[in-house]
Amino acid sequence: MGQPLEHESGDGRDPAGATQPELPPGQRLQRGWPVTHYGPVPKFRPERWEFRVFGATAGGGKHCWTHEEFTALPHATVVADLHCVTKFSMLGAEWGGIPARTLLDIAPPAGDVTHVMVWAEYGFSSNLRLSDFADEQALFATHKDGELLTAEHGFPLRLIVPHLYAWKGPKWVRGVEYMTADRRGFWEERGYHNIGDPWQEQRYSYQEEPGDGPDL
Repeated sequence: MGQPLEHESGDGRDPAGATQPELPPGQRLQRGWPVTHYGPVPKFRPERWEFRVFGATAGGGKHCWTHEEFTALPHATVVADLHCVTKFSMLGAEWGGIPARTLLDIAPPAGDVTHVMVWAEYGFSSNLRLSDFADEQALFATHKDGELLTAEHGFPLRLIVPHLYAWKGPKWVRGVEYMTADRRGFWEERGYHNIGDPWQEQRYSYQEEPGDGPDL
């Protein structure tokens, strides 16, 4: 469900020996897409699948979509990198899906919301600042490079937040909770950085500065 598991070898150079200036510090270029997750791959049952937006919504209620309804929402495509905390980076992937901003428009949060918790199968969760979730490249991806995601890579839905480490965008997403205060998600409770900015190499909670997150 998260990504902090598998490690790849490499020295951060292309075959000709040129360095990769696009890479955040400590990252290595990855030409494939390793499968990284914790726990089993869930079985997709479309008749039971539901996406929920709940918590501190503007109207105080819950918003729900079936799989057919959710995937019928307006789609967009972004070209963006994926940086795994296990130190591999995949550059220039084309992601297709529903922008997070679309969700904020049709199911708006209350005015005092500061963070969201993204919920996935088996109770997995990842917290994000509202500003990160609202980024123009944040996307509930259904496709990569024009092809449907595979089950191992998060089908039917995974969140992509390109400017953060990939664990902040869970696979097999099922809902979003609007929050008026920060709360740590699954990996954040287990020693990973509460924010997860790869350009600042925010990998682990011991690196956090005051104000980066709630107490462990």
